[in-house]
Amino acid sequence: MIRRVFWLGVGIAVGAVVARQVSRTVQAYSPANLAGSARNSAAGVWDSVRDFVADVREGMAEKEAEIQAAFESGESLDDDLLGGPFYDDSDDFYGGANGARQRTPGDR
Repeated sequence: MIRRVFWLGVGIAVGAVVARQVSRTVQAYSPANLAGSARNSAAGVWDSVRDFVADVREGMAEKEAEIQAAFESGESLDDDLLGGPFYDDSDDFYGGANGARQRTPGDR
């Protein structure tokens, strides 16, 4: 008899927990909550885009200040602009083996 009462109590407790989870899930997928969730997601994406644009503008301002300082001091930026692995003439990336025309000193 005690066992039956124990298992009856366990069944009632499990049923209550399951019913509560089901009602939470149903409420989470209601149209009002789905619209609110979509609105919050869109706002989050918009904030991310806004932060990205701000970072790009900050980088552009830094580069513009660097270029302006170099221009005022009469420095040449050719080494900075044409430097790196993509413009290295010793690298065979652009030519040689595939028959591409090699850059000459007169090319700009």
